[in-house]
Amino acid sequence: MNSEEPQQHSAFDLIGGDAKLRELVDRFYDLMELEPEFAGIRALHPASLDGSRDKFYWFLSGWTGGPSLYIERFGHPRLRARHLPYAIASSERDQWLRCMALAMQDVGVPESLQERLMTSFYQTADWMRNKEG
Repeated sequence: MNSEEPQQHSAFDLIGGDAKLRELVDRFYDLMELEPEFAGIRALHPASLDGSRDKFYWFLSGWTGGPSLYIERFGHPRLRARHLPYAIASSERDQWLRCMALAMQDVGVPESLQERLMTSFYQTADWMRNKEG
């Protein structure tokens, strides 16, 4: 009889690992760039999204339980402090969440994991608000 406990899988593993996480990040930024409904959050980013794509991928890698790529490069993410220069109200929060929800659906993140991640994303995105509205 095997007495080992069942292996706990991280969100990183459940998403599908490195390549699938990168696909998710790329889809997120593709939607942000292509869809008019995300113009508000697109305007908060530089003209080229290449750096944003990399930083978000590195951050999500560690945040989901994969390699701590962001921390290895930059140290603690200090998310709120890094986002304070940008006016983030409920509209930007909601655009960000909608964009991420669509990206997860488009790349086939399992529905139960989408729900779990969206709960965490909402808490973080709501905490990032620094402007009324």
